[in-house]
Amino acid sequence: MSYKLNKWLILIIPTLTIGLWEWIRHEFLLSYISMELGNLLSPVIVFIVTIVFLTKLFSIMERSQQELAEAKAMQDVLLEREHIAAELHDGIAQSLFLLNVQLEQAHREQSEEHYTKLKAQIHHTNAYVREAITSLRSPIKVQGLRMEEQLKLFLSELEMIMDIRIHLNWKLKDEQLPLKERIDLLLSIREALHNIKKHAKADQIWIDAFPTEKGWYCCVKDNGIGLSDQELSRSEKFGLSMVQERAGNWNWSFKIERKQEQTYFRIERKQEHTFPNRT
Repeated sequence: MSYKLNKWLILIIPTLTIGLWEWIRHEFLLSYISMELGNLLSPVIVFIVTIVFLTKLFSIMERSQQELAEAKAMQDVLLEREHIAAELHDGIAQSLFLLNVQLEQAHREQSEEHYTKLKAQIHHTNAYVREAITSLRSPIKVQGLRMEEQLKLFLSELEMIMDIRIHLNWKLKDEQLPLKERIDLLLSIREALHNIKKHAKADQIWIDAFPTEKGWYCCVKDNGIGLSDQELSRSEKFGLSMVQERAGNWNWSFKIERKQEQTYFRIERKQEHTFPNRT
């Protein structure tokens, strides 16, 4: 039912109700009920019709407004990510390419071992940037899917390319998070899974998410080799720094730790939802 039709029904139904009641009362009921009783029944009948019909129409309108707001928020997020991807491509990726050309020209004048290391690092960084561009341009496959369904889609793709078993225990409902926070949470989980795929050499992953008394908790755990403090601080862990930034924006608690031969990637919101911090 369209928004315009809902609006007209809300305006017309009370008028039609009182008009229909007055016609029925004067045509068929004057011999059975007095004028005073009929006047008392008029607001009661309008109230009952309002409760039965208009409440449902208001609910439909509110749901439509929420869907429109979520669609706009999704569009804003995708446009912002496309802008970031374009900046990465036009700035960092092209700068790395030019730097690589310069290294090739200077290769004959300096230590071959030194330039081999630099060139390898540039290639590695360039590959990471291109992967980031691809990730930014397709963060969500289908807008209408819920968080658990979107995560299952990504996990099915991950299981196709990795010999790994993934255990999913998802108890978090979409209604508990606004749209942009849901997207940031899914992107953070995907970053954790990408790191496991690249570095952990794990054969099992556990993903748990559930509501808490004042917020929610999410943990991605694996039985791989983990990351050392030195590895976590290296420049190619840019994805983790983005997770840290999202955590700051949404007032999340974010932590990576190693316990009993397992790595824990934890995100938790310990308070009622507040708007993200923006500078």
